[in-house]
Order: sequence, then C-alpha cells, then structure tokens
Amino acid sequence: MNITITDAARDHIKILLEKAPAGMLGLRLSVRTTGCSGNSYAMEYAVDGLENDDLIENNGAVIYIPKIYSWMLIGMTIDYITDELGNARFDFQNPNETGRCGCGESFHVERKEEGKKA
Repeated sequence: MNITITDAARDHIKILLEKAPAGMLGLRLSVRTTGCSGNSYAMEYAVDGLENDDLIENNGAVIYIPKIYSWMLIGMTIDYITDELGNARFDFQNPNETGRCGCGESFHVERKEEGKKA
C-alpha cells in the first residue's frame, strides 16, 4: 500500500514507541465515524488485532492500518507538524478526500464504483 511517512512523522512515531506502555505492538492509524464530514483520523497504540491490519513500512517507520479502511487511505502522506502556537499533531494529506469540514477535524471519502468514471 502506498502511504508516505515524512521524516518528522517517522521521528515522532519512534518517540511514541519508545515511550509506549508494555504490551503495545505498534501504532495504528484508524478512521473513526465522527464530525460534520463523517470521519476523522485516529492514531493510537495497537495492542491486538494486527491480523486484520495492513502493515505499512515507509521511511524507517512502521504503522498498522485496519484493512477495512485501507481503500480510503491509499496514496496519503502522514506528517507531524507544529503550528505557530506551538501545538504539535499528526497531519494527514489524503488525495482520496472528497470533502473536509471547515475546521479540518473531519473528512469524507466516497467509494468509486468500478466501471464508472470519476
């Protein structure tokens, strides 16, 4: 699966994994149903269920993505940014998004049907 992890995201993932509580197997990028646009990204520790996940290895970092969400995340870039106020967070640039709420907290993806033009 083609997902890009920037240097900043890779470095932060490594820091999180070094500080992870015992029993954590890695980081999982998941999608939650929430917000005005329908979905939001959630980065969390993975404790189980990895057999249902795709393993993503890029730029020296490893994350897991539940296979049920893989179709909507193909081609995305995961970055880690610090804004002008000093707030740091993962930033997700997803070319599959068909809409995003005004505050940027949630997004929408429409599944394209095979055989139909986009």
